[in-house]
Formats: sequence, C-alpha cells, structure tokens
Amino acid sequence: MTETTSVRDRHAHFGRLARTRTSTAAAMIFERLWPLILPTLLVLALFASLSWLGVLRLMPDMARVGLVAAFAIVALVCLYALRRFRLPTSAEIDRRIEASNRLEHNPVSAQSDRLAERPGAFADALWREHQRRMAERLANLAGDLPRTSVPDRDPWALRAAVALLFVVAFAFSFSPLGGSLLDALRPQARADILPPRIDAWVTPPAYTGKAPIFMTSSGNAGGAFTVPTGSEVALRVTGGAGDETLNYIDASGNTREIAAGVPVGAAKPQPGAPAGPRQFAGKLTTDGALTLKSGDEDVQSWTFTIIPDKPPVIEFTGEPKQALNGTLELNYKISDDYGAASANAEFTLADPPAANAAPLYKAPEMPLALPRRGARANAAKSTRDLTEHAWAGARVKVTLRAVDAAGQQAVSETKVMTLPQRPFSNPLARAVLEERRLLALDARAKPQVLRLIDAITLRPQDTFQNMSHYLGIMSARTRLDLAATDDSLREVVSYLWEIALGIEEGDLSAAEKRLRQAQQALKDALQRGASDEEIDKAMKELREAMNEYLREFAERAQKDPNVADQMQPGEEITQQDLDKLMDQIEDMAKSGNREQAEELLSQLEEMMNNLQAGRDQQQGQGQQGQMRKQMNKLGEIMRRQQEMMNETYRMDQMQRGQQQGGGNPDQQPGEGGDQRGQNNQGGMSPEEFADAMRQLQERQGKLRGDLDQLMQDLQGLGIKPGQGFGEAGDAMGQAETALGESQGDEAVGQQGRALDALRKGAQDMMQQMQQAMQGDQGGSGEGRRQGNSGRDPLGRPRATSGPDINDSVKIPDEIDVQRARQILEAIRKRLGNSLSPQIERDYLERLLELR
Repeated sequence: MTETTSVRDRHAHFGRLARTRTSTAAAMIFERLWPLILPTLLVLALFASLSWLGVLRLMPDMARVGLVAAFAIVALVCLYALRRFRLPTSAEIDRRIEASNRLEHNPVSAQSDRLAERPGAFADALWREHQRRMAERLANLAGDLPRTSVPDRDPWALRAAVALLFVVAFAFSFSPLGGSLLDALRPQARADILPPRIDAWVTPPAYTGKAPIFMTSSGNAGGAFTVPTGSEVALRVTGGAGDETLNYIDASGNTREIAAGVPVGAAKPQPGAPAGPRQFAGKLTTDGALTLKSGDEDVQSWTFTIIPDKPPVIEFTGEPKQALNGTLELNYKISDDYGAASANAEFTLADPPAANAAPLYKAPEMPLALPRRGARANAAKSTRDLTEHAWAGARVKVTLRAVDAAGQQAVSETKVMTLPQRPFSNPLARAVLEERRLLALDARAKPQVLRLIDAITLRPQDTFQNMSHYLGIMSARTRLDLAATDDSLREVVSYLWEIALGIEEGDLSAAEKRLRQAQQALKDALQRGASDEEIDKAMKELREAMNEYLREFAERAQKDPNVADQMQPGEEITQQDLDKLMDQIEDMAKSGNREQAEELLSQLEEMMNNLQAGRDQQQGQGQQGQMRKQMNKLGEIMRRQQEMMNETYRMDQMQRGQQQGGGNPDQQPGEGGDQRGQNNQGGMSPEEFADAMRQLQERQGKLRGDLDQLMQDLQGLGIKPGQGFGEAGDAMGQAETALGESQGDEAVGQQGRALDALRKGAQDMMQQMQQAMQGDQGGSGEGRRQGNSGRDPLGRPRATSGPDINDSVKIPDEIDVQRARQILEAIRKRLGNSLSPQIERDYLERLLELR
C-alpha cells in the first residue's frame, strides 16, 4: 500500500515538473525574443500613428515616399537583430527552475539523470531512493516570470509614449479628419471631397404671421416659392469643395452675390481638410432666382415671386364726436394686408395762433387702438379725455395716421371739429378756465392774466361764496407773478385747472381723474404685453379708483336728489356687475387673450362714460315720467307672470311624479333615479297640493287686476291699450280657473299664452309712447353722440324704453358659457398629449387662436 502511494506521488511530481518546464520555457523564449522584436514594433506603431493622424496625407509625394522608405529601412534593421535568437535547452530550463526555486543538489536534473555504469541491485535501489528524495523537494515547485533587459535599455520609458500615441491616433482615425494606413500608397494623398449637403429655408417677416418654408424638403421639389417682401433666405452648405457661391438674379437680370460666412460655433477649416459648413443669408425684395454654384457648375436653384407689402389705409367711419362723459371719440377703419403696427390722431389748430405767440403746450397726443387681427370690418374706436388740454374748446383739424410694420404710412382725410371741453356752469370756474386758456396758448399773456385775476378778486365778498376759492386764486396769482420760466408757467396752468375743478364740482373730479388714469394705465399695460405682476398692480389700482369714484358718486347722489332719481329701478350698476367685469378682464389678460381683455376694458370705459353722462343729464318730468312709470309697471307684471308660470310647472311636475310612485314602467334602468329621490323629499299630500294651487289662483287673480289697472292708467295718459293686453287678460282668467280646479298643465299653457300676449301689447304700447315723446326729447350739444339714450350703462335697453322682451340683445345663458369652457378645456387637454399627430396639434392650436 505504501509503495503504491509512493508511486502515485512520484507521478504527480513528474506532472507538476512538466508543467513548470513548459511555463519556464515560454518565459525564457519571451525574455529572449521581446528585446529583439520591440524596436520593430515601435517603428511600426509610430508609422501607423502618423498615418492615422493624417500626417502622411498632408505631406508632398517625395517627402512621403522618403519617410516611408526610412521607416522600412529602420524596420528591416530592427528585424536583422532576430538572428541572435535561440531556443533554450532542457538543461537551461532545469537550471532556471532550480535557480528560481532555490533548490540545492540539482533535484530537477536528478529526475532525468542515469547511472554511468551498469548498476547492481543495491546501487539501483540506492539511486531510486535518491531520486525519490529529490522528487519530494519538487512538491512546491513554481515557474519563473520573464525578466527582459528592456528597462535597462530604455530607462526613460519612451516606449510608453509611443504606445500612448498609437492609441490616440487609432481613436482619431474614426473622425472625419482621420487618416488611413493606405495614405502611404496613394499618390498625392488627400481626403475625398464629400458630396455637399444643402439646407435652405426662407423666413417671412415676423409681422406677417407666416411660417418659414424649408426649400430643400421633398415637398418643395419644384423650387418655386411665393413669399412676402423682406423675407430672409438662409442656405447652409456642409461638405463639398468649399468654393460654393450663392447669387440672386432679379427679373431685370441684375446679379447680387450673397456673401458666405462660417456659422456661429463652427470651427474654421484647416488647409487640406474637408470644407467646413458655410452659411449664406440675405433678404428678398424683388422677384428673381437664387442659384448655388460650385465653381462654374450650377448645383441648385430656386425661383421666388415676391408679394409686395401694401401700405395701410385709414379712414373715418363717422364724424369725430364728444362722448357722453366729455371724452373725444373717434370711429375709424384701418386696413392693411398684415395689420397696422401703430396709429395715432394728429391735431392742428384750425385758426393758427399769432406768429409771435409762445404756446406752453404742444398739440395733444392720441394713440389709436388697432382693430383685432383677422376682424372682417377692420373697424375700431378710440376715446381719450382731452378736456384738460389747453386746446380744449378750440376748433382743430383732426387727421388720422397709421404705420405698418414695414414703416409705410397712411393718412386719412382731415376733419374739422371743436375739441371737447369740460362743461363748467359756475361763472367763477369759467372765468378761471378762460385765464388758464389764455396763459396756455401764449406765455406772453401773463400780464393780461394778472389783470384778469385782479378784476375777479376786486370785491371778494360779492364774488366768492367760499373763501377757500378766493385763497386758491390769490395763491395762483402769486405763483404766476413769480413765474419766470416755461416750466413754472405750466405749473400755474395746472394749478388753475385744479382751482376751476374745485369750484365747479369739489373733490369728485379728482376721483374721476384717478379712474381715467387707472383705465389708461391698464390699457397701456395690455397693449405692450406687460407681465402678470404689472397686470395685477394695474388691476389693483383700477379697483381702488373705481371704488373711490363710486363712493364719491354715491355721496353726491345723497346730496342731490336729481342725480339719485336718474337711475330707474332695474338700471343700476351694481358692485357685483363691476367686480365680475373686472375679474373677466384680469383672467383674460393673464391667460394671454389680451385683445378680448382690451375689448372688455373698453366696455368698462363705456359704462363709466354713460354713468358720468347720466350724472349731468336731468330726468324728464310730467307726462314722460308717468309713461316711464307705466312701462316699469308692465315689466313688473311680466316678471311676476313668468315666476308664477315656473312655480305652477314645478308643482305640477312634482305632483305627477308623486302619483306615478315607482316611476314609469317603460323607463330604462338607471333613469329618473335622481328625480324620484327629489319627489320623495319634496312630496305633498293632496290637501297640501290643493291649498298651494288655491294660493296660486289668488295671486293670478291679483296679477290680472294689476293688468286691468295698468290698462286704465294708460288710457288716462292718452294711450290706447293694444289687443295683446286684452288677450293677456283672457288668458290670465282661464289660468286662474285652471288653478282653482288643480289643473296644473292647463294653467301653465294659459300662463304662457298670457306672456306672449303681454309682449305683443308691450310692443304696441312702446310705439305709441315713442310717438308721444318725440316732441319732448331735446338734442344734445354739437358733436355729442346720439342714439345711446335707449341704453343703460351696461349697454342693455333702458327700462325707459319698456321691458326687455328679448328682441334686441342676445345674452348667452350660463349653460352656453359653461359648455364653451368645457370645449376649451378639452382642446387644451388634447393639445397637451405628446402622442398626438403634428397635423392634429396644428389644427387644435388654430382653434385656440380663434377670437
């Protein structure tokens, strides 16, 4: 057993020894071969690096051939050193193993040695025992690593620099400027010229609203385009020979070269390298052809038809007029192919001042609102308060001027009018205003104004009822006497205006002025596209100014009964109306719909204008007042009849649902569940229902009596009640009977017939009243607006024109507004889906842009 184990161990030692000899032989071969072959590899790596970096491609042919020959000679010389290479012998391998493992007495060689003479049995056994003991020392035998002499020959490790250059050059060879190993064999080695890539597009001016055109797309293969004048054409060439030129030949045959430039961020091409990207850019103003050439060869061409930019047209659509609140109102129309950029009204005095006059103020300025883009009528209206200007009350010439985005101008015809001025009823205020006008129109009138002030203040106890007005005028005289510059004189003019306003209307004018300034500030912010923070600030100022003005107006109404009586029931402007309108303005401004925000702001100004004008108008008395009173009564009767019909219908439906109990057997599952729940909650017993119907009967009878009284009152005013009132009385009587019999369905039908008859009678009554009142209504002053007396400050028909029978104004129901909002939200949600096709997204964006 022991002998078998010894034999197995010996075989294992021999196997380990064989593997160690193989690895040691390989290490010795490598350390002998590597120093001999390394110079050749370094030469080849340096040659490959120069080729991949493109050095050989840039060199002249002779220099390149010489360099390649030098590399070949050096490589051959390095290879000649391989003649010294020899393989290691078995003895050298064994000695290397014994030396690396530090073995004594040559245990590796002993395994292959033999006895010199023929051994005997004892000598043979002794020799095998010796080999066995030597083999035991080979249990932990290991090979040896190669030890070259390269570090001794290259102490500075220059071979590592060549290796690093080789790796970098190999990576660079994959770039567009990289070289190839074959560059050494190519005569006049250079890079192939890449075929040019051409990208061309034309961008119309931004004010046209037209989209850019990609001229090199597959859909524009024809090469003919129609673009607005001033469009910018841009062309980018990548690759090619680098000698491309771009020329524009107009219809007259004149050639204009468009210079090329390197795009921003692009590197300048190096000599011998492929041409880098070039970009051409120019404007198109005339018809012609755009041609791209490479040398003398035409590469591509495009033809353009230029759409000229027509000048704008501006014209009056009505005479300049004074609005109800005294502001100047201009109605006009502006037409332009792409929309005007700005417009303004220019004023000149119809009666020029003296040649030596020194006016303190220039002509008033009035920028005009532009019509909405895409509007069919192109009509617009602008109002501006010029009553404070020095020219107020003077005859002026008004000319409208419009400018489009291309700088072209248009001028309207000239209108002559009297510039609106604020009406002053107080003689003292008018005198102060005249002094202010004289000084504003001519600074040399200062002595005359001083004399006028002295005349007014000569007997203050007889002239002034409020001594604070006297002190104000004397303060203005002192300022005027000390004024020596135009700026100080302008301060006196402004002070005289404040004095005149204080004498005429007290502190209310200050509230009006603040309100107008707040409205103008918000309008300016909307037109210039201000930020949301600025819009918030302007809206806050407008709300505060509005509240202050309404508070002052309410205080004046308490003091002056005539002002308080001007607003009839149903015509008042409520705080809720104003808050709702201002909330809408703010929401539209922040959501980007600023054109509609400007329209709502114009409506708010119109409301304030009508309210201020109503403050100055007197309510008619006598028969006209009685007629208005009767019309108000008729409107109240119609409202009560409508409410009674709604209540009758509701009770009838409630009773029907209660009688049906579980509902209609034919009803689909899930339908009517909510209605049955409501019927169960609001159910009525038959006795309660009969009592409710009797109450409605009594109210219907009272309403019929009120109608009879109204007809008698109308006859007393000389107005013959129409046939519609008679039919309404009959229908009310039949409805009263049906209510007494608890026939709700029949009663609702008769009540509806009564409402229709009341509307017919109201129309006939209003026609008779208008004929009776035509001789009593007086016209307004020169230039004042007509035709708005039938509208309240919200633009609705006044109650003085009769009840609203829904034949003049179409007001959208709340459900219509809600439905519109739902549609807009659905469009925005669909537009936010990134997976939607582009054509669908473009269509949805156009829907949202509709106004």
